[in-house]
Amino acid sequence: MLNFLGLYVLGRSTAVYSGSVIDVFARVDASEEAVRSTLTRMVSRGLLSRQRQGRRVYFGLTARATEVLEDGARRIWDTGAVNRDWDGTWTLVGYSLPDSRRSDRHDLRSQLIWAGFGLLQNGLWIAPGQRDVIALVEPLGLTDHVTAFTAAAAKPTESADLVHRAFDIAGIREQYKAFLDRWDTARPLPTAPDDLARRLLLHTDWLQAIRRDPHLPAEHLPKDWPAIRAEQLFRRLDEDIRPEATRLAEEVLDEIPLAPSQTTHLPTDG
Repeated sequence: MLNFLGLYVLGRSTAVYSGSVIDVFARVDASEEAVRSTLTRMVSRGLLSRQRQGRRVYFGLTARATEVLEDGARRIWDTGAVNRDWDGTWTLVGYSLPDSRRSDRHDLRSQLIWAGFGLLQNGLWIAPGQRDVIALVEPLGLTDHVTAFTAAAAKPTESADLVHRAFDIAGIREQYKAFLDRWDTARPLPTAPDDLARRLLLHTDWLQAIRRDPHLPAEHLPKDWPAIRAEQLFRRLDEDIRPEATRLAEEVLDEIPLAPSQTTHLPTDG
């Protein structure tokens, strides 16, 4: 759903009719019930607003969702698959939260992983380069529970050892290999009904690959690291199928101008 919203709603200041979203997701075998449940859940999490026009209910992005999707777009299009500009420093983050705040711990860990941190040892997370820790913890209200600093490895610690201790290199490699196995064919995903479905699945698979990739220093990765080839393939396929996918989206999606003030909780019928 986040991929769909990022591709076809982000930046448009529109709200989309739930029925047309259901039509799009039927192309990838997602049930109407699952789509409606996801939309409702995203409203409750403050990611979508609802507004009604006649008997139809439309969903638009909130400011929070826009931030999330813009961050995802930067990760997909700007960051790149390989870090060739590492300055030798690491950002280290430690935190202490009681068992009663298990949900906060889960949210913080999720944010750290998305931001490229790996667990070095109990309670200590590291990421290559300088990371904006405030941007991670402030929205969660956890600033007072986190300690952060930047440092460089000193003997007897080697940066290459940190890479392999804190990050699942084999698992990251397998994510890229799985992407290549599925998409690096003469006719990618022939079972998809059209390019609208194919592009949605392409972006979903690619995001699954890069969300586990902490953008590690190229000098500490194997020479046959598959991320570069996978990224080149993703960009080429997206360029090939984007025009038809966009045309189909314009044909299928029923949109109205977004009304920012209409964020009341309405039933998701229609």
